[in-house]
Amino acid sequence: MLFVGIVVIDQCIKIAVKTGMYLHESIRVTDWFYLNFIENNGMAFGWDFFDKYLLTLCRIVLVVAIVWFIARHIRRGITWGYLICLTLVVAGAAGNIIDCVFYGMVFNNPPMPLHAEFVPFGTGYSTLFLGKVVDMFYFPLVEWNWPRWLPFVGGDHFVFFSPVFNFADAAITSGIIAIILFHRNRLYGAEGNDGSDEA
Repeated sequence: MLFVGIVVIDQCIKIAVKTGMYLHESIRVTDWFYLNFIENNGMAFGWDFFDKYLLTLCRIVLVVAIVWFIARHIRRGITWGYLICLTLVVAGAAGNIIDCVFYGMVFNNPPMPLHAEFVPFGTGYSTLFLGKVVDMFYFPLVEWNWPRWLPFVGGDHFVFFSPVFNFADAAITSGIIAIILFHRNRLYGAEGNDGSDEA
């Protein structure tokens, strides 16, 4: 249920943004929270390090591997906390995979200020596996200008937190952080005799 809930919420937000805002439109919610509609070919938070086909394939392989891992460990015993963390990661990855695999096939890509619309399958802005991931959450919590006398960054404007991300990215990041903080012993294969985490 958690997996389905995350994927459904993620897709509902993305579809609402894609069909209700034009590309690069920004809506101020508060001074530190904006809805900023962008699309990207890359990883979480708009990073772009890999070929698009390779990135999508890696996401699919990751999801399949984690699902296999979960299924294997459920039979042997797995804590609810660890299961929830893994589910967050898998559901978030699945949400972004849907964008990559299908969005290019089912959405058009009109110029601003027009909003995207659903189109017959296969007549969208791209081909299968080459869709773009929809991002919208922007939290410029703190910003300042670096003093000009500083080397490399002097005079530059700095924003924290500058990446624009989506609900799926947040699920992935939350799951990974929770694993590192509360279940890091499992990353090294350390488990108690009863399958529960060691202190």
